[in-house]
Amino acid sequence: MIAGRAPAAGRQPARVAIVGGGWAGLACAVRATEAGHAVTVFEATRTWGGRARRVETNEGTLDNGQHILIGAYSASLALMRTVGVDPDAALLRMPLTLRFADGGGVALPAAPPSLALLAGIWGARGWDWRDKSTLLAWALRWRVAGFRCAPQATVADLARSLTPRVRAQLIEPLCVSALNTPLDRASGEVFLRVLRDALLGGRGSADLLLPRVDLGAMLPDAAAAWLAGHGAVLEPGLRVRSLARVAARWQIDGNAFDAVVLATPPWETARLVREASGMEERAAADWAACAQTLQYEGIATVYADGAPALPGGLPLMALHGSGAAPAQFVFDRGMLGGPRGLAAFVISATDAPAATLQRQVLAQAREQLGWEGLRPVRTIVERRATFACVPGLRRPWAGIAPGLWACGDYVDGPYPATLEGAARCADQVAAALATSPRPGAATPSP
Repeated sequence: MIAGRAPAAGRQPARVAIVGGGWAGLACAVRATEAGHAVTVFEATRTWGGRARRVETNEGTLDNGQHILIGAYSASLALMRTVGVDPDAALLRMPLTLRFADGGGVALPAAPPSLALLAGIWGARGWDWRDKSTLLAWALRWRVAGFRCAPQATVADLARSLTPRVRAQLIEPLCVSALNTPLDRASGEVFLRVLRDALLGGRGSADLLLPRVDLGAMLPDAAAAWLAGHGAVLEPGLRVRSLARVAARWQIDGNAFDAVVLATPPWETARLVREASGMEERAAADWAACAQTLQYEGIATVYADGAPALPGGLPLMALHGSGAAPAQFVFDRGMLGGPRGLAAFVISATDAPAATLQRQVLAQAREQLGWEGLRPVRTIVERRATFACVPGLRRPWAGIAPGLWACGDYVDGPYPATLEGAARCADQVAAALATSPRPGAATPSP
């Protein structure tokens, strides 16, 4: 659907409540405001951004996690431009590069994606002819198949014909960074969809886009300022307690709205839906039951000071991850707008304690990078950072009831739990607000 579409002819703009000030909520608020609706945004905390936010600490400004975008993330980039953020200034663009400290790995040149992939494979360091030829055959096979596979296939199933080196140095890092789910449990269908968009999206679609400003400055601050400047009402620090359907309208803590968008985490949305008064019980129960089937993966970021520059002057490097060496990537924050010598080690799909991860990562840095004397700064763990993107997953749908919507990266859609997934869902919901019936019509089926 088209973001920012105006209400249908003959219809008055709606008074819309958006609950949640993360990327999905802010994106939906921007698009709904563009369409002329009167928007109020409720956010339980004092910080905009949700799971992609700045964190103020005694050690300085950090992020709650290290996010990577790719050039194919068109909805995210369009949203940034709408609120006045220049992606070229806020993001460091570089061709897809997955180098390891031992010299192995792949780096794509700046070229159209298909040609870049071909050149990157043939130029992969430390790969023999079998590694390269099997990967080329594999990529061609999925291209011919339209990047489609059986719904129950895992990424491990897709990569079974590849050599161990290719799986470890390319498929596994791509999978864990895109889906935040281990290879043997990750959805092959979703993985191929992201791969398709990256490889077939035109020049630059496979590029890595690394934030070189803090996550607050990358979008939430500008979005909040844009909304305030366009007449939206912002309510930070106000947690919504109750949702009710009264006559032909919805009420948020007693305040009436024509439509409500719940851009909160799935467990909080399920709570509000289950406890909502006045709505059809089966619709509430079905949606909440579906949301409760989601499982979650954690992401941890270990910040450490005193880090030398990464080999080759790269802003990020892949690491050989294992049980005792949990980090999959390390970022040079000094090259990304942070203080010189600050490194961020990222551990995806983890449930280990912060202290354990910190100790293991410092040992991993000594073994794989030769870094001695790193000083731990802060370890930030998001226990439910993303949903587990497993095969055959039935995700909750956007339309909960007439005039009541769910919005977030977990809502049924083509992408995994990414900023792009949140932005695309927001576009869909904002466009649906223009034509959806007011409360009182039949409840949409899942």
